[in-house]
Amino acid sequence: MAEITVTIDTEQQKQAISDSFAKVDPRYLVKNPVLFVVELGTIIGLVMTIAPGLFGASGSRVYYAVITVLLGFTVIFANYAEAYAELEGEAQADSLRALQTETEGKRLENEDVDIEDVTEDDYEVVASDEIEQDDIVFVDEGEIIPRDGTVVEGSASVDESAITGESEPVIRQSGGDRTSVVGGTEVLSDRIKVEVTSEEGESFLDQMIGLVEDAQRQKTPNEIAMTILLSGLTLVFVVAVATMFFFGEYLASFTSGFAGLDVAELVALLVALMPTTIGALLAAIRVAGMTRVTRRNVIAKSGRAVEAAGDLDALILDKTGTITTGERVAQDFHPLGDADDAGVVRASYQSSLYDETTEGRSVVKLAEKMNGESQADGGQSGSEELDEPGDSVDAPRDVSVTLDAEGLSESNFVPFSAETRMSGIDLSDGTEIRKGAVDAVEEYATSVPGKLRQKSNEISESGGTPLAIAVDKQVVGIIELQDELKPGIAARIAEIQKMGVETIMATGDNQRTARWVADQVGIDEFHAEFDPEEKIELVEDIQDDGKLVGMTGDGTNDAPALAKADVGLAMNAGTNAAKEAGNMVDLDSNPSKIIEVVGIGKQLLMTRGSLTTFSVANDVAKYFVLLPAILAAAIPGLAAMDILNLSTPASAVTATLVYNAFIIPLLIPLALRGVDYEAQSGAQLLRKNLIVYGGGGLIAPFIFIKAIDMLFVALGVFQ
Repeated sequence: MAEITVTIDTEQQKQAISDSFAKVDPRYLVKNPVLFVVELGTIIGLVMTIAPGLFGASGSRVYYAVITVLLGFTVIFANYAEAYAELEGEAQADSLRALQTETEGKRLENEDVDIEDVTEDDYEVVASDEIEQDDIVFVDEGEIIPRDGTVVEGSASVDESAITGESEPVIRQSGGDRTSVVGGTEVLSDRIKVEVTSEEGESFLDQMIGLVEDAQRQKTPNEIAMTILLSGLTLVFVVAVATMFFFGEYLASFTSGFAGLDVAELVALLVALMPTTIGALLAAIRVAGMTRVTRRNVIAKSGRAVEAAGDLDALILDKTGTITTGERVAQDFHPLGDADDAGVVRASYQSSLYDETTEGRSVVKLAEKMNGESQADGGQSGSEELDEPGDSVDAPRDVSVTLDAEGLSESNFVPFSAETRMSGIDLSDGTEIRKGAVDAVEEYATSVPGKLRQKSNEISESGGTPLAIAVDKQVVGIIELQDELKPGIAARIAEIQKMGVETIMATGDNQRTARWVADQVGIDEFHAEFDPEEKIELVEDIQDDGKLVGMTGDGTNDAPALAKADVGLAMNAGTNAAKEAGNMVDLDSNPSKIIEVVGIGKQLLMTRGSLTTFSVANDVAKYFVLLPAILAAAIPGLAAMDILNLSTPASAVTATLVYNAFIIPLLIPLALRGVDYEAQSGAQLLRKNLIVYGGGGLIAPFIFIKAIDMLFVALGVFQ
């Protein structure tokens, strides 16, 4: 899988620092109530630094200046976390924008001309920005597609590496679901006519750039709820701390040696008790989640899509291309009647030597494996070309057979015909060899073994496809084809299930094949012989049960279900209707990538939950640090709570603010990278979260605040 590579250089780091100061604007910070209150506290500290006697305060200018600086650092560090994450998104947008090139296109004036008959008189060469939606353009071999569109005539090999990063070219052709082409990609072979589907500035690449740039401004429903929670907690702490000022005045009225609570100390207490850590990192977590998905070559149209992926209850998967490779490859040869293994293998090999389909090449590969090294000297199949299908086939047994290409000629090859549903070869000695669908070969042959149907049914029951092989119209055996499972797909399905997501397979294949595939990979539920229209009904039925559902698709007939699903992952190679309907687009057109997207969504939610737990635990710890230090002089009983026994109240306040400010930048890498997520039950995740992040959040403040206080003592500060 290719990834969009993004790097942030020193200049961008400087830009992040500059943006941190720009975000100090109260009009911007008011959207984040936690940091807005911290900024107000900074202003109060600055006022008291200028006028130390204000509000009856008794501290020195230096003390108030230190508090003001630390509160200011807290705001700057929080802004830096968001600015840094936003720059990552901008860097990705820049990397996508670099793919855009100004090109020329051949706009057809005679749109009805046959693609093979196009001449210079049939088109005019214009700049890509002059091409309008619905125009028909002609793209020849070696030319760049000027604008996004749909292939309306012809087929071609297209290099999409500029978009996906994959060097392997793809086939785009009229009809079906592989018609969509992207502006800026190159036609490597043949020629096509393309109907332009986008206006200038509205191409798929333009949309991707906009979506990546917009990631910094969108908030998900879950995050909005989190913001409301933080606002509520902030209001509670503001009221509680404001009340403590009057409580301090009351204590001072009858307690000698206690002059009341300093306003600066109350501000420090408020900042320490508020969930400033998660408030500062919330935006960074959001943008980082979008960035993480984009790095997998998946463009999410909103943060809600990424977050919804983490909350999915059910995942609908297609069989072909998602669970299986979609390539049928030869798995075994089965002799029938009086035929032996060697005869069936030889006949299968000879009939497939010039068959350039995946099935044909895999038959040749398997035959060569069953007899050791390739012995075909004059064949055209080129076993080294069979990279994926043949390489994954292991010979079930050794067969003593001689494979050679003598007497074979490509001119005698009989290609597959939809009418006969067979292919084969006529040898120079007059021998006819045919292979094809069982019923087609059965009708063609004059001699059929009695066990043909029985064996073909057994292969079908195991999820395979039988091809009958006949020599001189006598059926001699069956070639067993299997639609290969994608490597590691069973483990990935199991991982999704551990996350609590129900897996559902919906396929148009027959019941027996669907059952076999479902059993092999451990799918929770499967639907066979499924019409495209039934997919949206399945999505709606699951949602009616109050569940979130995700699915993948690439065809126009998938568009309604993709639009209806909470997470719809559309394939970039699919139709424009599918890409517009889904809320995510996979540039690599790998349907199984939705499993990765679910994992990223889970990681986003886990990161937010973990850092929230850490932040709240921090606040609890700081409560036990500050409150005894500030009030112990008036309420001696609180000395029992003074676990750290800090040197002075001023040292306690300052050390706490130092820790509170500098813990934010220390957590930025974790917020951007994300918490390591393992597929576990909710109870296990909660337990781990409380132990690791809750426990860490409780212990860390005590350790670092005490260490800072000891440093102050060693330096003679606050003595």
